[in-house]
Amino acid sequence: MPLQIIRQDVTKMKVDAIVNTTNEEMVGYSGVDLAVHTAAGPMLDEECRKIRPLGLGTAKITGAYNLDAKYIIHTSGPVWHGGLVGESIILRSCYTESLKLAVANGCESVAFPLISAGAYGYPKDRVLKFAIQVITEFLFEHELNVYLCVYDRKSYEFSRVVFNEISELINDDYAEEKASVFSSEAERSERTVYLKENRRRDKLKAPEPKLCSSMPAPQSAEYGSVKNKTLAEYMKAMDKSFAYKLFDLIDSKGMTDVECYKKANVDKKTFSKIKCNPDTYKPSKQTAVAFAIALELTLDETQDLLASAGLTLSRSFTFDKIIRYFLQKGVYDIFEINEALFEFDQMLLGC
Repeated sequence: MPLQIIRQDVTKMKVDAIVNTTNEEMVGYSGVDLAVHTAAGPMLDEECRKIRPLGLGTAKITGAYNLDAKYIIHTSGPVWHGGLVGESIILRSCYTESLKLAVANGCESVAFPLISAGAYGYPKDRVLKFAIQVITEFLFEHELNVYLCVYDRKSYEFSRVVFNEISELINDDYAEEKASVFSSEAERSERTVYLKENRRRDKLKAPEPKLCSSMPAPQSAEYGSVKNKTLAEYMKAMDKSFAYKLFDLIDSKGMTDVECYKKANVDKKTFSKIKCNPDTYKPSKQTAVAFAIALELTLDETQDLLASAGLTLSRSFTFDKIIRYFLQKGVYDIFEINEALFEFDQMLLGC
């Protein structure tokens, strides 16, 4: 998927470029900066000496040396002063200039830390949401895979209200399922006793029925529709595949293909695969749901789209419950949904 939030140390990422949040002198004093310089080795210090200073909100690129990346993009973020001295303007510039530099150097993938969220004191939850917004805007114009590295669970504060509502939903559904199981078991036991007793009585009262060979076998509606058709005719009459349903929905919503796959957090390569193989393409549930969110479908419409790929949103799995929660709330911000999925350790939407 073009934008992913992951729990990982940015220095461990195998990407074309990692972003280092540093100071204007490009010296690795602490935090991410120190970790990057330590992992990359002394040759990075030498190159940084030649190209410093680094202006606030700007970006410069160097080799990655001992890291798994090709490049390190260095950017100098703002110190937090309560949001009163243009910190968000500088932070936006850090992300945008780093992304531009990655594209200019032919990078297909880039990994970011949360810029200024460490020693510089920028609130981590604000950085995460702001970074998602800026990166998403950039990705509408460029093809690039971007990773936002969140080092640990404490690095941001997910909405407690949403978290509690989803937790309650999951727990309530679990309780209902357990109650249903117990109820079903009791009913099954009672029914078994009843049936055994009735069978015993029937055997005593009635003779065995004779089978009538002339009696026609029961036939379903589907049987009638198949009876006089060739296989080719039958297949043609079946429901449309996932791809064709998707294309019809994109047209009916007045969207372009690009708008749809960008909004779904799906890359161009995947969408091209769908267009080139419409009869055989089978999406993952995460991809199919991502398109449903991009198209702002209702729960029933989403189930219909998923059904065309042999998928469904059940009431049993955490991922499915979270998606149902947002669809029923009418929330179609894919990154807000991905934050919730991330919080509950679920696969994210997109591909």
